[in-house]
Amino acid sequence: MTAPLRHPAFRLLLAARTINTLGNAVAPLALAFAVLDLTGSASALGLIVGARSLANVAFVLVGGVVADRLPRPLVLVGSNVLSALTQATVAALVLTGTAHVPALIALSVLNGSLAALSQPASAALTPQTVPPDVRQQANALLRLGANGTNVVGAAAGGAVVAVIGPGWGLAVDALSFLIAGAVFAALTVQPVAAAQSESILGDLREGWSEFWSRTWLWVVVAAFSVINTAFGAMLVLGPVVADHTIGRGGWGLVLASETAGMVLGSVLAIRSRARRPLLVGMLCMALFAGLPAGLALAPHLGVLIVLGLLSGVGVEQFGVAWETTMQANVPAEKLARVYSYDMLGSFLAIPVGEIAAGPIAESAGTTPTLLGAAVLALAAALIAAAVPGVHNLRRREPEPAAA
Repeated sequence: MTAPLRHPAFRLLLAARTINTLGNAVAPLALAFAVLDLTGSASALGLIVGARSLANVAFVLVGGVVADRLPRPLVLVGSNVLSALTQATVAALVLTGTAHVPALIALSVLNGSLAALSQPASAALTPQTVPPDVRQQANALLRLGANGTNVVGAAAGGAVVAVIGPGWGLAVDALSFLIAGAVFAALTVQPVAAAQSESILGDLREGWSEFWSRTWLWVVVAAFSVINTAFGAMLVLGPVVADHTIGRGGWGLVLASETAGMVLGSVLAIRSRARRPLLVGMLCMALFAGLPAGLALAPHLGVLIVLGLLSGVGVEQFGVAWETTMQANVPAEKLARVYSYDMLGSFLAIPVGEIAAGPIAESAGTTPTLLGAAVLALAAALIAAAVPGVHNLRRREPEPAAA
């Protein structure tokens, strides 16, 4: 379990990503209450948050190209320092009472674009920090750190916003970016071959060719475009159901149980030795369908807490298997671009589900909509698991690294 921690580069990567996660757990709460204090409008908040998401989607492929052309630690230092500046500006505007919606939208676009540059670099950096024989443990530890920090960060963010105000919560996020950038600056890894194309479009075509040539890769991403659409719908309709059944506090407990399941799933994944990890991962993802189904058919607190816990375990079992499989089967010099195509499919699907859930529920009813989401998620996971390219993909056992 602790084998990856013997490598200094991995320790720095884990520290920097954990610091990033802590700040990013505080930021949504702080921004939401800052905008509501400023405008009292949920629509204004939606515009600001939506602008960041759209910028993230628009630039994630460019982020993959940049991360394959330049040293990945350098990309992460630059994106973190610039993100610190954008969040510090937002914090200053809020604290001085000079914030207004157009400025917050513009800064959200900048922040979302910078996040799109850093995400592929961060994901593709992991195999450069540890030898192949401990990558699975490394991926599990990174996800374990992120899940545990999310719990702490959300609680801390709520306390900061409630006690000293949302502006200071945004300042904490800015500081976390700055500290993470300093940690990334200390990270030294063996470089990989840089992308050789003469243009960004050429790099994108090369990344797409790498992505499309592996059936297991695009099949799983296609399945997750469906699963994440169902997830987006659940995020919108879950609170609606909770208001009439388990209450808002109960819904918070359900989400907390899912996060606890993710922590448990990460621990279990560290020692997993499944011969067909991607097949096991997709079958575990089928557990997610239980949560929207439970909201539709049995919205009782105890039932939903158990379903949330199982969902979290399934998500992390898949997550670690997916990260490890990608890193073992995609060339290191193209990994960031392949990650960016994966992220594009994931990022696009969630807002689609969030936007479509309300109108569909108003037309067909909340229960049928949640049941439909559960069926779609279950079918997508099982169909992907049945594709030969997925269920025949075996674990690649690397030789242990020399001392």
